[in-house]
Amino acid sequence: MIIEPTQPTGKNPREMFAGDVWLDVIAAPHEVGQRMTVATVRFAPGARTAWHSHARGQYLRVTQGVARFGHRDGTIIDVHPGQTLYTPPGEDHWHAAAPGCFMEHIAMLEAGDDPATTTTWKEHITDDEYAGRSVDG
Repeated sequence: MIIEPTQPTGKNPREMFAGDVWLDVIAAPHEVGQRMTVATVRFAPGARTAWHSHARGQYLRVTQGVARFGHRDGTIIDVHPGQTLYTPPGEDHWHAAAPGCFMEHIAMLEAGDDPATTTTWKEHITDDEYAGRSVDG
């Protein structure tokens, strides 16, 4: 058994996030064959990810605030503390703090067969997508 060393909080990169988002790793693979990564992620009000998908899906457990999740079909789901959202493998989505509040979730995902394919990052979401407004009118 080992106690994991504390790692400094990291700020997520602008290429993949809009607004202020911080990450604390809870667990990461140590040995061959291990795939699970777990992290606490904190979003400032209105902060959000870009569109992305995960090779093996992702679980997000909301621990504080209100999380907002978006799907390519325009569906937006607000998730509250104590609720867990599952995103299936390959499904494009984004996550964010709802307007006016900080949000924290625990992210749990497994690495892809090629770790470089674990998360596929895409374009940033628009303000209209975040707000749930149709771009067609």
